[in-house]
Amino acid sequence: MKRVLLLIGFVLANALQLSAQDLNFNEGWRFLNEKAEGAESPEYDDSEWREVTLPHDWAIEGPFDVKYNARAGGLPFHGTGWYRKEFTLPKGARDKVIRLEFEGAMYNAHVYINGKFVGNRPYGYIGFEYDISQYLNFGEGTNVVAVRLSPEDLSSRWYPGAGIYRSVWLKMDEKIHVDHWGTYITTPTVGPKKAVVQNETVIINRFSEDKTIVVKQEYFAPSGNKVAEGEEELLVKAGTEQTSALFVTIENPAIWGLENPHLYTQETSLWSEGKEMDRYSTKFGIREIAFDKDGFYLNSEKLRFQGVCLHHDNGPLGAAVNRRAIQRKLQIMKDMGVNAVRTSHNPPSRELLELCDEMGILVQDEAFDVWKLAKVPNGYNKFFEEWSEIDLADMIRRDRNHPSVVMWSIGNEILEQGKKEIGWKLAKQLHEVCVQMDPSRPTTAGFNYYSAPYDNNMAQQVDIAGMNYKPSMYSEVRKNYPYLPTYGSETSSVTSSRGVYHLPIEKYSTHESLQVTSYDIIGPPWAYPPDIEFYFQEQNPHSMGEFMWTGFDYLGEPTPYGGKDNSTNGYWNADWPARSSYFGAVDLSGFPKDRFYLYQSQWTSKPMIHVLPHWNWEGMEGQEIPVYCYTNCDEVELFVNGKSMGRKVKGKDKTNIIVDFLRYEPKSFDSPYRLSWMVPYEAGNIKVIGYKNGEKINEKSIFTAGKPYQLALEVDREKILADGVDLAYITVKVLDKEGNVCPLADNKVSFIVEGVGRLEAVGNGDPTSTASFQADNRKAFNGLCLAILKASKEKGEISLTAQSKGLKKASISIISE
Repeated sequence: MKRVLLLIGFVLANALQLSAQDLNFNEGWRFLNEKAEGAESPEYDDSEWREVTLPHDWAIEGPFDVKYNARAGGLPFHGTGWYRKEFTLPKGARDKVIRLEFEGAMYNAHVYINGKFVGNRPYGYIGFEYDISQYLNFGEGTNVVAVRLSPEDLSSRWYPGAGIYRSVWLKMDEKIHVDHWGTYITTPTVGPKKAVVQNETVIINRFSEDKTIVVKQEYFAPSGNKVAEGEEELLVKAGTEQTSALFVTIENPAIWGLENPHLYTQETSLWSEGKEMDRYSTKFGIREIAFDKDGFYLNSEKLRFQGVCLHHDNGPLGAAVNRRAIQRKLQIMKDMGVNAVRTSHNPPSRELLELCDEMGILVQDEAFDVWKLAKVPNGYNKFFEEWSEIDLADMIRRDRNHPSVVMWSIGNEILEQGKKEIGWKLAKQLHEVCVQMDPSRPTTAGFNYYSAPYDNNMAQQVDIAGMNYKPSMYSEVRKNYPYLPTYGSETSSVTSSRGVYHLPIEKYSTHESLQVTSYDIIGPPWAYPPDIEFYFQEQNPHSMGEFMWTGFDYLGEPTPYGGKDNSTNGYWNADWPARSSYFGAVDLSGFPKDRFYLYQSQWTSKPMIHVLPHWNWEGMEGQEIPVYCYTNCDEVELFVNGKSMGRKVKGKDKTNIIVDFLRYEPKSFDSPYRLSWMVPYEAGNIKVIGYKNGEKINEKSIFTAGKPYQLALEVDREKILADGVDLAYITVKVLDKEGNVCPLADNKVSFIVEGVGRLEAVGNGDPTSTASFQADNRKAFNGLCLAILKASKEKGEISLTAQSKGLKKASISIISE
């Protein structure tokens, strides 16, 4: 019976560092979004509460309202929320160690078992667990777990979400077991013929007597074949923990890298008196990282970060973790050429790190956005003194077996940069926590107060100094601090709205429409076009690369609209309904903006070409339209209705990018990284043809679209899993009669779902829309909108029909299996 239970638990876990006895605890919860006196008591009547399945974000349901801070998305994420779940345990579990793990609860979680207070964890981004054995009933008695969350207003600079938004696990262990996040695997020797793999495993003995433990370790290659094993015997004293330290040699190892992210599986089993007490599985990769003043190295090859900063929300789904949502996000980023992600500005979900391991994406794992000095009235600074070292250590213990993680970031734009007496001491303190927990990776932080953190000895406390928005200072830092490695930890910060083009191009970042032009040259005061970063990265080969702000739009922080940092009332609602980010190269629904292709032209080698803007400018006949082309081809020729507007060579036509930018008039801004023409408008089509070595490689055309006539649907996958969790993303396009996307269309589209699934969310990427993400309809934004379907646990077919008044409807089906 035990082996069956263990097997089920292992399958359900689908996890990187969860023992075979971990049981998914996400189903069967009840939720109430208000204060409830006595709700921790097992006798409390919650029969009228709403039934929910975790992960759950209560705030994403809305409604959007001007009374909520637009900086945090204009959504009701603060207040009090209660979760309760009733469960039973067999009599045979009485002698087990029962633990309850929360991967993330937003925030200030208070946990109760059968009315007894178990513990409190303030930081919503960090996982935690409690041994609840002493509070439980076994056999016929029931148990109630109750969780109270109390997120505060003005606690975050972006949308944090609300609720138990990551998974929960019930762990049933013998009294001898591997500790929470109990393995630590490193690869001190990595080579093509041999790798040494070192494993330190923390073993807990909850018996009242000493126990001799046999620790057995097995290593399995990506193919599933066993490739190594080790064993040792330990005496673990009663009520204590002990660390087993073993190493093995793996011949001809499969190396983890960006192109081939090979993952090994290690299984630790604990034996006492001939009985297996625990089995614990860990995935890891064999890889080597190094850094010096001249760069970053992966497996002895110099590599530059083509990175993006990513917030944790999943757009229309909110903060609730969903593996497929994160996978899609990362797939889109890889298509752009991304090889690295910075988890701005908090510990990420387990799922994100697992997917980066599997997909070959490097990760800068970031702990904090604030230390002691507040950025918002109710931020993490309230908990820093008591919790920062604990939270940082736990983040590292949880994440240090992931081969994708290559840096620990201890902070972002910390206000202590300007405090000579305390900044460097706090940085040193946090750096030392990282070194103690994992000396195999460098520490870093994102500094934006140049030159204060260098003058104040703060940047020198980390291994690699990140620079936010200071590309022209890379060479100066190199000169003044020649042995301090550096990179662009946050870059560009250009804002744009997908498919929006204002003429003339505005010089400043705001516009009466509350949208931002997609010509990719507009941003807030600290921002600059991506071209500037490309240029200074080329001029400073010692820089390790960049993490651009941001890969995706995210909920909240509607810069350049809404208000100012540290405003007197703390609210960002001056430009309501602007309520989400404009920073992304991809919009909130996952639709690429033009800037996506600008980065793709620099970060990928497969021939590509992109042209903008759209070609629907009725009433502007004869007026000049700026036409931009992004490509990695050598040269491009532009045609308007078949007439050549001339060829241009990439990198040749404009070279003094800095002079251009500093004096720049948007109409004339050009660079070595984009090609442009001024074209008198006439309806019809524009076409660009790309050439390499004089030969035509590719082309792209944009046609003047007619009136909206029909809808078209495209699904990201034709088959999904019938697991009650998996998602299908369906893009809805408004087309004219000839099949061209209508670039200005805003038709309202309604959805009908049939079969073994449901409509989970809708979106369109408009940062000013206050329509519900849970509605059964959505207006198109510049010709596009999105429907997200969720599978049930029943196998079969799911169909979606999209319809809009006056348009030809469309249907599509997927298989859930």
